[in-house]
Amino acid sequence: MRIMVINPNTSTAMTDNIRHTLTAVKSPDTELTVTCPKFGPITIETAYDEAWATVYMLDLVKQANDEGYDAILLACFADPGLVAAREVSRIPVIGIAEATMHMACMLGAKFTLIAPRKERVASKYEHVSRVGVESKLASVRSLNMTVAQTEADPERTKARAFELAQQAAEEDGAEVIILGCAGMAGYAKEIEDKLGIVVLEPSAVGLKIAEATASLGLKHSKRAYYSIPPKKEFKGKD
Repeated sequence: MRIMVINPNTSTAMTDNIRHTLTAVKSPDTELTVTCPKFGPITIETAYDEAWATVYMLDLVKQANDEGYDAILLACFADPGLVAAREVSRIPVIGIAEATMHMACMLGAKFTLIAPRKERVASKYEHVSRVGVESKLASVRSLNMTVAQTEADPERTKARAFELAQQAAEEDGAEVIILGCAGMAGYAKEIEDKLGIVVLEPSAVGLKIAEATASLGLKHSKRAYYSIPPKKEFKGKD
């Protein structure tokens, strides 16, 4: 089985961290290609970033289809361009946020999202609603750090995530914690062991769901929502 993992931002350091985390949990017969676009934002922290990153990410989605991969994993918790990616893809495209939210609903009554920037908390509530699991959401809590800061200072990030997870469990009734940024890949087990609460690392959860989807031969329905876009002319810069 061949899976292309796309980090939609252009941070090679974050891409390397995702590769390291996923290599440790992949099935023995899974061949991973973990990559990121050459162009686009270095981190994805706003709707503007998402829109910019999607254009270049879609080129990699098309490449994975052309090269015969079995599934694609979008390793960004914003799930940027997920619907567009599914429209242009003949193979399954799994978004780590959507996949992990659904998994959290199976593991506990309520879950909390831990997000990097406080300015994006409102967008996380909207995202949960879009996925359709708002009744299971205990809270959204913020590290109050940029994505770049979470990548540059892992010890501070883990300490802050532990603090927020503890607050979510004690004050919000959370039974499951989701680390809502691919930049926190690899932190879940340490926080879970210290706190004794289920902590989900979205890239790992997403990969296992991508493997299962591909092994079952499942595909996105092309009947309506994910139908292939009609061909048309596009104007662009020379």
